[in-house]
Amino acid sequence: MEVKEKILVSACLLGVNCKYNGSNNQTDELERKFNHIASKYEILSICPEELGGLTTPREVAEIKDQKVFTKSGKDVTEQFLKGAKICADIALQNGCKFAVLKSKSPSCGNKFIYDGSFSKTLKKGDGFTAKALKQLGVKILDENFSLDDIAK
Repeated sequence: MEVKEKILVSACLLGVNCKYNGSNNQTDELERKFNHIASKYEILSICPEELGGLTTPREVAEIKDQKVFTKSGKDVTEQFLKGAKICADIALQNGCKFAVLKSKSPSCGNKFIYDGSFSKTLKKGDGFTAKALKQLGVKILDENFSLDDIAK
């Protein structure tokens, strides 16, 4: 039996109801893309927030001054750091070269994240998990990826 290369994917993009509000971010298009990817890769579903100990649903959170705060002001940085470390360990243990992560998230955001004002304003930056994976050399894609981005 052929051993497939492994790829990390945000669980919410796969239809798991782990998003902060208890829903998910799956679309018909994403489902088609992931079904195609599954023919070549083993998909490892991750939710850094849940892995870090946060519940679902949970209060919305954003990064401000290198820390993560909920809208009501609770500091949840420790849980985001823990989730990022666990995801990085999973990537290392499984030799993952790619990750498809949810854009703009304080965990998974790649290149742009919300600015911490809870006003839907974006700023340049990476979520905690995306940053940890990039440090390992994992290529980060978001839900708008093309299948060509992952082609072997």
